[in-house]
Amino acid sequence: MSSPSEKDCLPEGSDTPAGTASAPADVAHPRSIRSFVMRAGRTTEGQARALAELGPKFVLPLKPQPLDLVATFGRQAPVVFEIGFGMGDATAKIAELLPDTDFIGCEVHEPGVGALLKQIGERGLTNLRIVQDDAVEVLKQMVPEGSLAGVHIFFPDPWHKKKHNKRRLVQPAFVAELVRHLAPGGYLHCATDWEPYAQQMLAVLSAEPQLANTAEGYADKPAYRPLTKFENRGLRLGHGVWDLVFRKRN
Repeated sequence: MSSPSEKDCLPEGSDTPAGTASAPADVAHPRSIRSFVMRAGRTTEGQARALAELGPKFVLPLKPQPLDLVATFGRQAPVVFEIGFGMGDATAKIAELLPDTDFIGCEVHEPGVGALLKQIGERGLTNLRIVQDDAVEVLKQMVPEGSLAGVHIFFPDPWHKKKHNKRRLVQPAFVAELVRHLAPGGYLHCATDWEPYAQQMLAVLSAEPQLANTAEGYADKPAYRPLTKFENRGLRLGHGVWDLVFRKRN
C-alpha cells in the first residue's frame, strides 16, 4: 500500500519528477509539487477487464462538488478514506474484514486501480469505491468536511533524499486539511517502514492541536491492518515498521 519509490519513478539522471516545478519549501503541496509521481506499469488483461466491467460502478470521477456519501454507497455507514492503496491487497482485505464500514480509496496508478477492482469482483465487495486521481484534490473537492470516520495512509513514498523531503505527503498543512474532514473522534492511521519519515510523522501529528495520540509514541499495529507484500519485503530486509494512530478531539 505504498506509493512508488524514487528509483522506480524518476528518469535516469534526474532529481525531479517530470512535469513538476519548484515552489517555496513552506508551501505544502502546491499544484507544482506533488507527493507522488506517475510510474510506468503494464495493465494486465485481468486488470483491464476489471476496469472495463467494474470501473463504471466502483470508480468515481473527480468532480468539484462534495459527494453524497449515503447515495454513493446506498446506506448510512462510517466512511474511511485511504490515500495511495498501491495494488489494493490490504485495502480489499480491510474492506472485507469490516463490512459495516465504507471505504474510498485513492490511487493514481492504473494497474493498481485495475488490481483492486479485480479483487472487488472476486471478493464480492460492495463497501468500496475508488477515485483514480490526486488524493489531495479528491479530499478538497469531493469529501465533505467532518464526514470521515478515519483516514489511512499506509507506506507513502518516503522521498529519502533531504532535498525531496518537502514532497512527503504528511506535512502540517495537509494534516490540518485531513483533520477538517474527520468527524469528531475520527482517526488518522499512518504506517511507514522508513524511520526518519516515522519521526517526521510523529512530530507533525503531535503538533496538530486537534489530534490526540492513542499511544505513547508509536502504536501497535491495529488488528485490521494486514501485513502487505511491501511490508513483508521490508521486514525481510531488516526494516522496522512504525504505525501511528491519532484521533480528532471531540
